Amino acid sequence: MKTAVVTGGGSGIGAAVAQRLRTDGYQVATLDLKPPTGDDHTYGADVTDPVAVDKALNAIRQQLGPVTVLVNAAGLDGFKRFTNLTFAAWQRVIDVNLNGVFHCIQAALPDMLNARWGRIVNISSSSAHSGQPFMAHYVAAKSAVNGVTKALALELGLSGITVNAVPPGFIDTPMLRAAEERGVLGGTIQQHIERTPVRRVGRAEDIAAACAFLISDEAGYITGQILGVNGGRNT
Repeated sequence: MKTAVVTGGGSGIGAAVAQRLRTDGYQVATLDLKPPTGDDHTYGADVTDPVAVDKALNAIRQQLGPVTVLVNAAGLDGFKRFTNLTFAAWQRVIDVNLNGVFHCIQAALPDMLNARWGRIVNISSSSAHSGQPFMAHYVAAKSAVNGVTKALALELGLSGITVNAVPPGFIDTPMLRAAEERGVLGGTIQQHIERTPVRRVGRAEDIAAACAFLISDEAGYITGQILGVNGGRNT
């Protein structure tokens, strides 16, 4: 039985991915800054802290065995006019969304290299394609995640490891609802639904389904790809 680690697995997309992989028969451990209680395989870790990430991965190895599947779903948004954006705020969003991916891949990769098999899926963002006002730091980080995905796919393919990214579109998560309440979505959720070709908001389970496919053996010939799940908003 393969062991998967999902970062940001305490809520939203990360939680949906973790549940889907459990259903598909994987042993799943989650990392989260504020992990929910009641799950023996949930570990508290800040993905921006490489020492904490390494400690969590070592504990997972001891409990569940080598980690050969990694889904990087931990994320932090931010809304600020660029002229008012401090470097500290810029750096914090970059640190979580980009550097966190770096730390987690480096921590998990030795197991995949030893197994000569691995799956890495990075959750980026459709804003990397379309842009998003007041989110320059977030868009920059998620665009870089797509770039890292493509570079690592070329580097790791000979080792039996695939690396892909899933950029979610308009997905109904606590993060989205909070943004709507703050009035920074450029309209209500319903107004965005009316501009979406499939005429609904996305579900976290939609992203989980895409991740499950990319992790499967059937997707072994797919790597370096950016698989948009956005209801047709970005094509």
